[in-house]
Amino acid sequence: MSADTSQTLPRLPRLMGGAIRPLPLMPVSLALSALSRKLSRDHPGMFRRLGEHGEKRFVLDPTDLPLVLLMDLRGGVPKITAHRRAPVAETRIAGPLSAFLGMMHGAYDGDALFFSRDLVVEGDTGAALALRNAIDDAELDLVAELAAIAGPLKAPLKAVLGLAERRSGLVLHRVDALQGGW
Repeated sequence: MSADTSQTLPRLPRLMGGAIRPLPLMPVSLALSALSRKLSRDHPGMFRRLGEHGEKRFVLDPTDLPLVLLMDLRGGVPKITAHRRAPVAETRIAGPLSAFLGMMHGAYDGDALFFSRDLVVEGDTGAALALRNAIDDAELDLVAELAAIAGPLKAPLKAVLGLAERRSGLVLHRVDALQGGW
């Protein structure tokens, strides 16, 4: 992928972002923390790979959503919580949701996203790079991870996420394995 991804990145429709605004953050935080615990169990190397940055806090700021996420790695168990305003953290990474998801799933090159300023890093850039490398090496697939914790709702969830992916243009599953990498 070229360094200029700004014209090709899908943008979350304002209506979708607005629909999220009234949601209470506690259930979102509980779901995200359950997901982060599962990731910690299933991909322990991802968090070990952070090395000296394994006890830091990262604000992930999807600029097209009315919330920010705090990934708190302190205490040995990763916790992700949703907030209306960015809490204090060592590192803040901001950009459209599609950039975060595309990078996580191997559809977009993280370096290209940073150099094109589609993703902006503030604070500890070394920690941001370590996080990016750890996530990249883990080869995460959000649809598969969510389906694994959905229990009897697995099939309907996969169908809804597939529809959401097709309609929004967001990358919600691992693609580099299918396309031979980037």
